[in-house]
Parts: sequence; structure tokens; C-alpha cells
Amino acid sequence: MYMLETEGVIIRVEPDYLETESEPDENRYIWSYTVEIENSGAAPVQLMTREWRITDAKGRTRVVKGEGVIGEKPVIAPGECFRYTSGAPLPTPSGFMSGQYEMRRADGAVFNAAIPSFALDSPLMPATLH
Repeated sequence: MYMLETEGVIIRVEPDYLETESEPDENRYIWSYTVEIENSGAAPVQLMTREWRITDAKGRTRVVKGEGVIGEKPVIAPGECFRYTSGAPLPTPSGFMSGQYEMRRADGAVFNAAIPSFALDSPLMPATLH
């Protein structure tokens, strides 16, 4: 699991390679990722927008931006968590994702909560020693 905290918002991500949905012969590799957003601050926060940077093994990056997540703009109370699962395709058997959520506090202040960079490695990717 990958984790990062920004201004009292803790973001945890766990990716999972979906072998049954992937088609390596067609250069189509699919991952799901589960995100947990925890508010360890003293006031509620609302997730307003998302921005993902998805990079494949050849260094090609695409940016995905949008309102909320999975059709929601959740308000997360102090001590509470919001959890969701989504997915991402790649044309290569490995890559990585990172990004940020725009969060708004109850007083109207806005900040960007960083999403930790996480690896998308399929079992089809040969292991290498560094």
C-alpha cells in the first residue's frame, strides 16, 4: 500500500493487476486501484476535483482531470474515511500513476492533497535487480 499525507488528509492507494480483464496480445493491461482518503484534521473537507498522471513503461504520460471521484464529491468529517475503487488501462505491462485531489475546507480554503505515486506492475513484467 502507498500512503501520503497533505495538510491532515491521508491518502492510501492499493493497486491490483486484473489478469482476467487484460489482453497482453493486444497490448492492453488493466489495473484496479483502491483509494482511501482519511481526514485526520479538525474540520470537514470536501473532495472537489481530481487530476491523475498515468505513465506507461515507455514514458508516455496522459493526464486525466475531472470533477469529484466516481460521480461523487464526498465530504469527509474529521476522523472519517472515504474509500472507492476505480481502474486504469495501459498499453504496456508496467507503469505508474500519481496525482492530486483539490480539497475544500468548511471555511472555503482550498488546497491540493497529493496522491502518492504508485507502481502498476503486472506479473508479465520481467523482474530486474537494481
